[in-house]
Amino acid sequence: MMYFTESEKQLPILYDVDVLVVGAGPAGIGAAMRAARLGCKTMLVEAQGALGGISTVGMMSHWGGRSSSKIYQEIQQRSAALHENIGDAKYHNVKTHIIDPEQLKCLLSRMMQEARVQILLYTLACGAVVENGRITGVIIQNKTGRSVIRAKAVVDASGDGDVAAYAGVPFCLGRESDHKMQPCTLMFKVAGVDYQRAVFPASFETTVPTDKGELQALAKKLLPFPAGHVLLYKSTLPGVVTCNMTNCINIDGTTAEGLTAGTMACQSQLEPIVRFLREYVPGYEHCYLISSASLLGIRETRHFKGLQTLTEQDILQPHFDRDWVVREAYFNFDVHNLTGPSLDKTGLQHGFTQTESYCIPYGCLLPQKVDGLLLSGRNISGSHLAHSNFRIMTVCMAIGEASGVAAALSALSGRSPRDIFPTQIQKIVSE
Repeated sequence: MMYFTESEKQLPILYDVDVLVVGAGPAGIGAAMRAARLGCKTMLVEAQGALGGISTVGMMSHWGGRSSSKIYQEIQQRSAALHENIGDAKYHNVKTHIIDPEQLKCLLSRMMQEARVQILLYTLACGAVVENGRITGVIIQNKTGRSVIRAKAVVDASGDGDVAAYAGVPFCLGRESDHKMQPCTLMFKVAGVDYQRAVFPASFETTVPTDKGELQALAKKLLPFPAGHVLLYKSTLPGVVTCNMTNCINIDGTTAEGLTAGTMACQSQLEPIVRFLREYVPGYEHCYLISSASLLGIRETRHFKGLQTLTEQDILQPHFDRDWVVREAYFNFDVHNLTGPSLDKTGLQHGFTQTESYCIPYGCLLPQKVDGLLLSGRNISGSHLAHSNFRIMTVCMAIGEASGVAAALSALSGRSPRDIFPTQIQKIVSE
């Protein structure tokens, strides 16, 4: 490989804040809201052009799972109120778990303004400032140029854990045994669906018999590999359905090459999937593509090493951990097939029989080796199988709240996040 030597230059410190949150997906939203509401000067940095991450720019269909997140409950209540205030007959099927991405973008923006969170969109975190083992800032790149944001505490809610990786926190990429990662997806919407006749298979294990055959089997046979499953979800608009049917395997979402390949592969599947829907799925005979997500859905990349690690046994056999910072977390083992379409052999959706919720201890949010930094969302310290459960957005938002509270307590007291007592966080996230 050939190299070019870039001229050394001083980077301006454009901002100096109490708490810096990197990534404005559900985890980042929870973190920034909590930190700001505790009185911290808080900045939220996001690479996309809107808040919400996969819930908005990624065009996610619905909120899945459950958790103790108070911010999530507030978003649900305010989203429902928005639809009621519109009072327009064109809005239907309004249930609190169904996401209207455009409405949610505006709501999240308004909530951040109310909390006085400083927002910086179209901005990529591209380095970490680490001094004597403690992160003191993040290097950013945007249209303004390259600069530094200094912070008393940093929350990495970037999904892939870019800041933690730049800071030198050890991690495992993908599955422990072979480092393979769950496939990626580009969500899209079709219109022109007859809701009176339409079917909405919501899981890989949902079979739908039709005159032409069972839908999941037909998809596996007829759609271009590695696509080959049918996941269709109601929206808030008449005749519009959100589709989770594109699929791309063997993609590393931590590289530009991987993201590009995944996006282009998924885009190439859109036309044949729409043709399949028209031909084989009841109620979709006259459907047509109206939009696809601007953000590729990356399910799994880095699993960082924390002071504690959440495992699948902690979920299958939940126990009370006095150091909890997230409670009432619940979902299934949503492992998409790492080698093709549908559910992986290790995954459990309908077959997930564990009915009790679990908690996440504070140590899973505290990275090894680097102080002043909090992990948040799907990048916390957890095993591959446990990750398939806690990566769900409702749980990530609760993790975000805990990390935001911890960062705020650290910034306000001058203590290290490692010296914050879990009981302090518990008290605030429970209020």
